[in-house]
Amino acid sequence: MSYQMGPGIGPCLFSGTSGSVYGRLFPSKSLHFVHSSSSLHWLSQVPEGLDNNKGNIYMACTSPPNVLRAYYEQYQRDFSMFLKCRAEELVAGGGMVLNFLGRRSEDPSSRECCYQWELLAMALNDMVSEGLIDEDKMDSFNIPFYTPSLSEVKNEVLKEGYFSIDRLEASAIKWNDFDNEFNASNAFSDDGYKVAKYMRAVVESMLVSHFGGTIIDEVFLRYGKIIDDRISKDNCQFIIVTISITKIG
Repeated sequence: MSYQMGPGIGPCLFSGTSGSVYGRLFPSKSLHFVHSSSSLHWLSQVPEGLDNNKGNIYMACTSPPNVLRAYYEQYQRDFSMFLKCRAEELVAGGGMVLNFLGRRSEDPSSRECCYQWELLAMALNDMVSEGLIDEDKMDSFNIPFYTPSLSEVKNEVLKEGYFSIDRLEASAIKWNDFDNEFNASNAFSDDGYKVAKYMRAVVESMLVSHFGGTIIDEVFLRYGKIIDDRISKDNCQFIIVTISITKIG
């Protein structure tokens, strides 16, 4: 028996550490194969202790060390729970293939994992400066998301001791490679707006919940313009981590 999770592009799948992905889903030793696609970069909750992450909505080069540590520790708790629960559900020798957003760099605030959020923060901060968004609202908004490095993934898998690693690798997808996912008749004409449209599908519900719905169109109009400017100058990529593991014993 096997099952597949994903593509979970939004955090609505996770109501907490006992939610549908991180908690137990099937009886013990009932599965032979598990596949999770585009889900495990979402955390079960926003990490605690981010009060001093002002002006940012995720980890950034300007984030204090405690913010980076809080995100990493939340990732460790969530991924550990995921591995433990899947190990209980899999038969001995059962396999699992996971792919999720990650990073090749050991720097948790590197551009290859944080840039899309830094640009969204720029759009929001511009609206704060114009009085369109309350500054306190901006400072209290953080994304429940973590993109681990290959070494962080490897360390967590080996530390838990439930699985052996068959393969672990990272690949890159350019932001504007998403062009072919949009119908030209209803997509924005420029690359930046296409990427913004994709990101809107990911985070709109979180923004509406925190800021209200009246700002959303303006946020993504500005976000699209910022991305369109940067995408032509910077090497903007998503890093996809893929790992294949086998249950021990």
